[in-house]
Amino acid sequence: MAKQTQHHGRAWYVIHTYSGYEDNVARNLKQRIESMDMQNLIFEVIVPKEKKIKIKGGKRTVIEERIYPGYVLVDMIVTDASWYVVRNTPNVTGFIGLGTTPTPVDPREIESIKKRMGVQEPTYKIDVKAGDVVKINDGPFKDFEGKVQETDEDRGKVKVFVSIFGRETPVELDFLQVKKI
Repeated sequence: MAKQTQHHGRAWYVIHTYSGYEDNVARNLKQRIESMDMQNLIFEVIVPKEKKIKIKGGKRTVIEERIYPGYVLVDMIVTDASWYVVRNTPNVTGFIGLGTTPTPVDPREIESIKKRMGVQEPTYKIDVKAGDVVKINDGPFKDFEGKVQETDEDRGKVKVFVSIFGRETPVELDFLQVKKI
């Protein structure tokens, strides 16, 4: 059972789940809150996610990626009843805290996470990294091979060293212009 501490008020808590089950836990918990009439104790359930642009096979798709795999945020007042509802939701392994006492998350951290989730501009996610050999599939260096020097996920760019006339030359390209060999 939850130990009653000085945290009797409403706060955000982190629950640990099996990785990959975060959305199921959030959905199940919301249903349990509804069916057990706990809306006055458990207010919000969030799986922190952000949008990323993934490039695979030259195609650009926007995906939602979990910021903290294996964790779900819950805005609640901890009582024995609310603790029981959350703790006994399928695939929940426990609260983050000391022993059986959940530790509240600093409100500034929650604000930061919500801002990160609210960012509309997705960042890039690509399957190449520094040191990988890639083939350029578009632009003036089409069909050239080169070695990735660095990637810039925020701008969607990759710097590749290409051998031109026997000399290694750095070329900045869009993620869509390269394919990992």
